[in-house]
Amino acid sequence: MNLLDASLERTEVRRLLARLGIAEEQSGVVHEEWAESPAGEPWTVVSPADGGDLATVRSGAEEDYDDAVYVAQRVWPRWRDCPAPRRGLIVREMAEALRMAQEDLAVLITLETGKILAESRGEVQEMIDVADFAVGLSRQLYGRTMPSERPGHRLMEQWHPLGVIGCLTAFNFPAAVWSWNAFVAAVCGNCVVWKPSERTPLTAIAVQKLCGAILARHGYGGVFTLVCGAGGVVGERMAADRRLALVAATGSTGVGRRVAEVVGARLGRTLLELGGNNAAIVMADADPRLAVRALLFGAVGTAGQRCTSIRRILLQRSVAGEYREYLVRAWEKVRVGHPLAAQSLCGPLIDRAAVRRMQEGLRAMREQGGEVLYGGETVERDYEGKPLRGGCYVRPALLNSHGGMAAVREELFAPVVHLMEFEDLDEAIALNNAVPQGLASAIFTGSVGAAEQFLSPRGSDCGIANVNIGTSGAEIGGAFGGEKETGGGRESGGDSWKAYMRRQTATINSSRELPLAQGIRFDL
Repeated sequence: MNLLDASLERTEVRRLLARLGIAEEQSGVVHEEWAESPAGEPWTVVSPADGGDLATVRSGAEEDYDDAVYVAQRVWPRWRDCPAPRRGLIVREMAEALRMAQEDLAVLITLETGKILAESRGEVQEMIDVADFAVGLSRQLYGRTMPSERPGHRLMEQWHPLGVIGCLTAFNFPAAVWSWNAFVAAVCGNCVVWKPSERTPLTAIAVQKLCGAILARHGYGGVFTLVCGAGGVVGERMAADRRLALVAATGSTGVGRRVAEVVGARLGRTLLELGGNNAAIVMADADPRLAVRALLFGAVGTAGQRCTSIRRILLQRSVAGEYREYLVRAWEKVRVGHPLAAQSLCGPLIDRAAVRRMQEGLRAMREQGGEVLYGGETVERDYEGKPLRGGCYVRPALLNSHGGMAAVREELFAPVVHLMEFEDLDEAIALNNAVPQGLASAIFTGSVGAAEQFLSPRGSDCGIANVNIGTSGAEIGGAFGGEKETGGGRESGGDSWKAYMRRQTATINSSRELPLAQGIRFDL
């Protein structure tokens, strides 16, 4: 595959899809076998990198979704009874298969999402890391034993799988976020039904094909199932489905609110990873070289389309002028170009609608008193002067803003960053916390005291709080998620595995007596 000219010929795309088990006209319903004739409408997958058609996907409808859940329900009792360490060994095989397919998957992710190839490779690596994490976890699904107040009694807590869970994922991480849920849920003994974003079905199909083949080889076909379809059809059906004990959803706050309402009405469980409006605080004693580099990646990575992207940079007033100059110079060096080109740092937005939303957002910011310091315009030629096709490229923007702007409280899913000033750390923390979202946050400082205050209960109110690193690039070993309108969910590391299991408290009486708790007497 020749990537030197930052483009792929049609024949090369066909070969890539074929290596990943995808045809040019592809069913979007996968359980034990490919569904030959899904009931949903076909749609064409368009690459934001150049506007070219990648493939046509025949989407699933409600009946296809019901078939997928039926398959998962049928295999679940056997999967549940498979010892957890054996489940872990099967997931380990998936990690090895991902390693073998890493480069092809990365290229496909880049073509579908527009993120630069280095980031796509990192996404596949993240899947591999999560799978390795899940393998170790399969031997650590610990309960605990507690002393009983009654003689001859043992009191313990243990964990059991939930059953079949639903997973809805967004376009920006079309594979990694599924793996956070699916690999951990699987070693816990659950089956997973996946509805990916309508914008990135091909990556989902490739991953499902790879992992499903391994499960089928071990006799557990259907542990992972996939239904590509419209959110208003498949997503709504998933949220309302009482057969799903848990629905894990990644997306906007609006999407999460709808999922929470529908699942909550049936008293089901949700795991929500929603919007972020992330701030980075820069103190006067910060190291500028470290801070500016971290701020740049945090704002420009994935063209600002990460839930952890930096949206607000808070500058201590005494150094604000200097940092504005540093940041403008850094932003001027960002190479906007085709995401397969090795020198590109910023690829396109996901589609032209996203470009329109960015332009509308910038107009609103100007009307509210924001001043554009740099960028914001659409880009038609790359850093070498070559034409860019597709109409999805933009220049990352820096704005002078103030806390009274309504736009500062909203998440604009694009490379747009507000620069704001503060006097002291208390004011900076108040600005950090003064938004409805609560996902990621960061502080750059040379002061141990400032770092500790930022991490204290009176500091950042976000689920992620970093010192001297940016808001993006979380490691899989730590639980990922946020507070407030970010939804409160936690995925991947820590004890996030408990979200996919039910807790059971058990008491065993090994004596011949029947003492009651709390000293109650009930004699006949």
